[in-house]
Amino acid sequence: MSLKDRITEDMKNAMRAHQAERLGTIRMLQAAIKQREVDERITLDDVAVIAIVDKLIKQRKDSVAAYTQGGRKDLADKESAEITLLEAYLPARLSEAEVAVQIKAIVAEAGATSMKDMGKVMGLAKTRLAGKADMGAISAAVKAALAG
Repeated sequence: MSLKDRITEDMKNAMRAHQAERLGTIRMLQAAIKQREVDERITLDDVAVIAIVDKLIKQRKDSVAAYTQGGRKDLADKESAEITLLEAYLPARLSEAEVAVQIKAIVAEAGATSMKDMGKVMGLAKTRLAGKADMGAISAAVKAALAG
């Protein structure tokens, strides 16, 4: 079953169980997927859907920080609950050590020797590690591998 099909099934189950918060989050995710499909006139695969989920989680984390700073704990809690629901659609995350090992292999494969090659390495890393690790952590690992 594809990730899009799983999201649709989860939406139906949330509707049947009258889970309003869960249903709202899943509908928001489906709307983001449909928007991208319509805009680009394509059908998204699991990798593209994972990228959308990652983007939505990042937006929610930024909102949590802003709401917390603004003293709006109620809104921060709502965004945190959405993050938890969205994370269920991501594959298992790699640890920092696993990311470092993967990056070292990518750097060796690309033949990268300096920071000038960071773009090439990041391009490869983004395709291989999309959804498996935070892009900030990947970027830090690439910088460490190329600087060392």
